[in-house]
Amino acid sequence: MSSPSRLLEILRNKGALAPEWAPTVAAVDRGHFVPDTFEVEGRTVSRTTDEAEWRRMVYADLPLITQHDDGGMPGDGLDGVPTCSTSMPSLMLAMAAVVRDGDAVLEVGTGTGYHAAWLAHRLGEDRTTTVETDAALHALARRNLERAGLRPHTVHGDGLLGVPGRAPYDRIIATCTVRDVPHAWVAQTADGGTILTPWGSSFHSYSFATLTVHDGEATGVFSGRPAFMWARQQRRSYGRIGDWYHGETGDVARTDLDPRVLEDDLDARFAVGLRVRDAWPLLCPADDGSDEATYWLFDDARTSWATVEYVPGRDAYETEQYGPRRLWDEVAAAYRDWHAAGSPPRSAHRISISPSRQLIGTG
Repeated sequence: MSSPSRLLEILRNKGALAPEWAPTVAAVDRGHFVPDTFEVEGRTVSRTTDEAEWRRMVYADLPLITQHDDGGMPGDGLDGVPTCSTSMPSLMLAMAAVVRDGDAVLEVGTGTGYHAAWLAHRLGEDRTTTVETDAALHALARRNLERAGLRPHTVHGDGLLGVPGRAPYDRIIATCTVRDVPHAWVAQTADGGTILTPWGSSFHSYSFATLTVHDGEATGVFSGRPAFMWARQQRRSYGRIGDWYHGETGDVARTDLDPRVLEDDLDARFAVGLRVRDAWPLLCPADDGSDEATYWLFDDARTSWATVEYVPGRDAYETEQYGPRRLWDEVAAAYRDWHAAGSPPRSAHRISISPSRQLIGTG
């Protein structure tokens, strides 16, 4: 039957386990932080039904979804959206690489408490602070941590405000995606300290922002391809096509821009997301073997939608746009401007945070 040693073996074999973290990963049992029922790779795993499978997944290098819809009932507005997980351990280790012995760390987004347990084990309980917005998750994490024999400082509150009473921190690590890095995090980070957070827009949310703080401001770069839950205060909209489209007829036109470029080119998608921050795409391939596809765009306000109909072999595609915004026109203009600027990759962009604004640019 699978055990904590199996997870250690997997991480070592993948080259993901840094020596300084090996004792912590070995000592902190992930099983203390996983509920009896969770979702993994689109299926539900139950300890009651199959404990061997439950243990195999717990000690695998996989993210495990532990909450949907903020813990609410169906119909509360999210309708099956994952809202908490215990992250993939190898990704946690990649994030933990910014931590050094002796650091005081603030974790934003306690979740089930597994990452906070790692921090408390390595750095010490008094040097680890973790804040969680969700009251039920906060209580659950405290129980999980106590079961594991660890008692870091756990706070229930708005993580975007940080925990000023415990500042300054050498490192702030967020386990949720933000579109605007709060200046409160900058203000609570020691000079020369680091902020690491998943970052993005509704259009493209798969980046880490790693920032260094100096004199009350922060500058940094983008990397990786993380997939984290959104900070609830800043998250994008969710829903099905039918939540936007109700049979209306939009304005029809044509475009020579292949919409699949925006799906496949991550640098392009990142750049468009800097301009179109509050709308998101969905590519729906046809199910008849035709290789055709419909590229949808939806705004977060649920007032506008757009489609592009991709057909193989054609050099122009029909578009349809409905609502007060012309979403495809916005996306196409952002893409063409990025292309005209020489198609700078995501790695060429820099982010800076001051008390009054967040600025992203190249150079």
